[in-house]
Amino acid sequence: MGEEDYYLELCERPVHFEKANPVNCVFFDEANKQVFAVRSGGATGVVVKGPDDRNPISFRMEDKGEVKCIKFSLENKILAVQRTSKTVDFSNFIPDSSQLEYTQECKTKNANILGFCWTSSTEIVFITDQGIEFYQVLPEKRSLKLLKSQNINVNWYLYCPESAVILLSTTVLGNVLQPFYFRAGTMSKLPKFEIELPAAPKSTKLNLSERDIAMATIYGQLYVLFLRHHSRTSNSTGAEVVLYHLPREGACKKMHILKLSRTGKFALNVVDNLVVVHHQDTETSVIFDIRLRGEFDGTVTLHHPVLPARSIHPYQIPVAGPAPVTSQSPVPCKLYSSSWIVFQPDIIISASQGYLWNLQVKLQPIVNLLPDKGRLMDFLLQRKECKMVILSVCSQMLTESDRATLPVIATVFDKLNQEYKKYLDAEQNYTMAMEAGQSRSSPLLRRPVRTQAVVDQSDMYTHVLSAFTEKKETPHKFVIAVLMEYIRSLNQFQIAVQHYLHELVIKTLVQHNLFYMLHQFLQYHVLSDSKPLACLLLSLESFYPPAHQLSLDMLKRLSTANDEIVEVLLSKHQVLAALRFIRGIGGHDNISARKFLDAAKQTDDHMLFYTIFRFFEQRNQRLRGNPSFTPGEHCEEHVAFFKQVFGDQALMRPATF
Repeated sequence: MGEEDYYLELCERPVHFEKANPVNCVFFDEANKQVFAVRSGGATGVVVKGPDDRNPISFRMEDKGEVKCIKFSLENKILAVQRTSKTVDFSNFIPDSSQLEYTQECKTKNANILGFCWTSSTEIVFITDQGIEFYQVLPEKRSLKLLKSQNINVNWYLYCPESAVILLSTTVLGNVLQPFYFRAGTMSKLPKFEIELPAAPKSTKLNLSERDIAMATIYGQLYVLFLRHHSRTSNSTGAEVVLYHLPREGACKKMHILKLSRTGKFALNVVDNLVVVHHQDTETSVIFDIRLRGEFDGTVTLHHPVLPARSIHPYQIPVAGPAPVTSQSPVPCKLYSSSWIVFQPDIIISASQGYLWNLQVKLQPIVNLLPDKGRLMDFLLQRKECKMVILSVCSQMLTESDRATLPVIATVFDKLNQEYKKYLDAEQNYTMAMEAGQSRSSPLLRRPVRTQAVVDQSDMYTHVLSAFTEKKETPHKFVIAVLMEYIRSLNQFQIAVQHYLHELVIKTLVQHNLFYMLHQFLQYHVLSDSKPLACLLLSLESFYPPAHQLSLDMLKRLSTANDEIVEVLLSKHQVLAALRFIRGIGGHDNISARKFLDAAKQTDDHMLFYTIFRFFEQRNQRLRGNPSFTPGEHCEEHVAFFKQVFGDQALMRPATF
């Protein structure tokens, strides 16, 4: 398999911790994404490491028996440790507060604590086999206050920290799930729902395992993912992942089915809004994107993997140790190992090797694995780090070897401009709301976020189109067709076309002497009027004389002030064009000689300077009967420069009659 084929990889800088062994127990906290290595019950030390903090937290605690569960509250303020099935012990990690432990017993008689979850820096939920208890921790008082509790038989539970939802498995079969939502001291019970089991269960014992359920946020919505090992319909082979959408309001609804068309041991991750399904037997993974079009059967949408199954990119474990020793070659990591444990959304832990990785999607290899450019664009536009890959796809489809057809190119441009327009509209609505003073009345008003999917005209111009027009081997008809296609797409979405794109079209037409086409484009307003465009046309007069008039007509349509036109032309070093323009409107007797001589001198073109200098000498002669400049015109340095380059004898002599 080539290097360019792997579209999944483990992050470069994993969290490294002491591997699990009889003395060292390893725990993972999904809320803080921290790994706890607890040696001898904490007596010989606890080391806590997270993906973001490079400085681990280390401390010791008394060995009061086997640790079942250990987690910090959010912001690492309070540590909670469960050692028995009845109680949880707490210690404060707040500066200047008491270090003494305090304990909370579960309220329900005869209940056993299955585990606990922190929902904020001072709020905690105990999940017991008989219900759920929501507490506020009061660190300064070293006690807990029960906020709310609910009795319900519980088999197992899952917690999604991103959405603060706890899911409880209830009933004998375990397939009725009861969600609870936590926020700022409140606990809300959401509607319960039933997971459809593959077939009528033969026994009345627990049938739904927590191994087959995951909770994750995909495209901003919370889903419960159920790994069904056998399809409900007998004619289809292989496992599938069923996605239930769990809204804040209203009932949970079965929405999507991901077809795996194989059986065996699976694990799920969610990365960049993609559902990744790992298959242990073949040591490969596939990805699903629920935003891509699937087959809708009237109730749910069926999806197939976006790409062929591939392994995660091979990973080398760096050899730790003193410098002379590390010259040994790194050890290849055993991927898809049975000791891997997968956590949501994107975490893979190998307790036996002592590593925590974040799984990542590599977009560049996908470009060659998805030949349908329209589908590829739909896929890429939903990804976080997509801009440079999208631009590379656009460049690639215009190259000699991979050239796409115009309808395909048009589809790609339209997909990009649809996203671009969505952003421009959101930005405009936000600005209007701000100007109308709605921000005070509506606190929910937020400036739209510019994601990488917004590929604007300057991105296309800089990274794709300007380089494309410079390629000598590309037929000019194709170049013009592509540029016009992009402009058409912008117009279709009512996006104002930037002048530099029109300039690119004009330069390409001029390069190939296609003046008749240029004339038509301007006549039929295919190229929109703008001042920079008018200036460009003025500068083309020497190649194409009608350009002068076309340009003046455009400037008149724009009702531009004449002084402004002169300024724009001079700034573009179009000194002769500026002079011709000013003569054309009869204003050449009142213009500043110094301004034009300055501009001519800046071009470093001596003959141009000579022409402009001579023009003003002749004007002086006509208006004042003397070619020399008056002191008020401040042209002394230009006269000196003229003498230096062309000699005194080149100066005009006053005409004598």
